Amino acid sequence: MSDLSPELEAKLERVKDHLRNAFSQYENNADVCLTCSFQSEDVLLLKIAQEMRPELPTLFLDTGYHFKEVYEYRDQIAEDWHVNLTNLLPAKTVAEQEAEFGQLFRIAPDKCCGMRKVEPLFKAVAEYKVWISGMRREQAKSRANLEEVAPFHLPGGAEVLKLNPLADWTTKDVYYACEHYGIPRLSLYDKGYSSIGCEPCTTLPLDPNDPRSGRWAGNKVECGIHIEAAPAK
Repeated sequence: MSDLSPELEAKLERVKDHLRNAFSQYENNADVCLTCSFQSEDVLLLKIAQEMRPELPTLFLDTGYHFKEVYEYRDQIAEDWHVNLTNLLPAKTVAEQEAEFGQLFRIAPDKCCGMRKVEPLFKAVAEYKVWISGMRREQAKSRANLEEVAPFHLPGGAEVLKLNPLADWTTKDVYYACEHYGIPRLSLYDKGYSSIGCEPCTTLPLDPNDPRSGRWAGNKVECGIHIEAAPAK
């Protein structure tokens, strides 16, 4: 393990405190889940959480549109770390969806994200009491006010406690902490990608100062899975 700066050590301890609190309050393994896109922050958080709860349910949104490098990396990490992984699948396969609607990622990306990401994730997360996420404020302007701990309202009125223990972490923090734990990098980062989603909707960043500018050709910054349902009238 590489050494961490005192500042990053303190941040790491804060992350561990959040996880300890959640795991001590919810001792049943079925009460807490972690969502993992297999980008660096999520894999780091998975590594830290697994040290405390090795069988932690880990959810991956398998949209059918991911880069092959992401699938290979997911499978490698899952096997090497013995991850309790659930691959969440949309109601329709890619072939079924494209036969019915065409390539929605081109003509209606919000609808595509809704069918392939939002619906399957919210359905799965509703089964838990705590949702751990690797979201960070630095990732996008839409996440600037992200809280480390907050209730999250799902469609239908269900509520889950959402933990974002890395909310105040920078990209450099994540990089050095991954080095500290000896976590291998997803190879797409070495090709210049900074935020990685479905392959048809991900390019190299259009703005070097905006890590998510390579998502959806800059036309939007969120897929919808981190946006709360509107209150019922």
